[in-house]
Amino acid sequence: MTNNEQLNNSPGATLEAGRPQVMLRARGITKNFGHITVLRGVNLDVNLGERVILLGPNGAGKSTLLRILAMLSRPSGGNLEIAGIPVEETRASVRSLIGVISHLTYLYEDLTARENLHFYGKLYGLSGERLEHRVEELLIKVGLERRAGQRVRYFSRGMQQRLSLARAILHQPPLLLLDEPDTGLDRQAAEMLAQVVSEPDDQGQPRTVLMTTHNLERGLALSNRVVVLSAGKIVREAPAQRLAGDEVQSWYYEAIRR
Repeated sequence: MTNNEQLNNSPGATLEAGRPQVMLRARGITKNFGHITVLRGVNLDVNLGERVILLGPNGAGKSTLLRILAMLSRPSGGNLEIAGIPVEETRASVRSLIGVISHLTYLYEDLTARENLHFYGKLYGLSGERLEHRVEELLIKVGLERRAGQRVRYFSRGMQQRLSLARAILHQPPLLLLDEPDTGLDRQAAEMLAQVVSEPDDQGQPRTVLMTTHNLERGLALSNRVVVLSAGKIVREAPAQRLAGDEVQSWYYEAIRR
């Protein structure tokens, strides 16, 4: 299975009218690579409509955790539920609820921007006029309408990141898992990212977001809650509105030195 095929969000799971209060629940998540332990029993709840920023130093395990939560990697131990559904029971269908941005773009370099979105749209179960409209809408939203016919191999890192964002929200997922989505983005594109993160899904409901970033200021502006991961464990969390001004840096560095 290729990395791109892992993102096949086959239609299946949907959110009913009585949506669960907890959109994502991880319990005791561990991950070992040989004799190296990267995650050490991570417990994390992300509530419906909540925007959580995940902070931590390099090597803390942030990307590994995001890949496990996105079902792109299996944990060594622990349990994961998405929208109240145990993912081990229905991995393929639950993926339809998730939009992912990872360090890998999951884009096909020999396809154009438009062709990439059409390809993924079909994987997500979109077709016909609905797919055509959604693709063109997103190309405009991420500022790539003039580059829609260009092969992705000629795109800059920032342009690829814009297209990755379009891919992630193409099927209107209620949950976004974003690993440093602001990488390579200029100021205008960063503002566009903030808009996408904050806007509701196609049912008018606040989108649930878990995002990593090294930009504390930007992360605080986009989030409701801040979680700090250090040495494979969650060491501190707080509502974002409580962290302002000069105290943010000291709060963060104190947390990762524990």
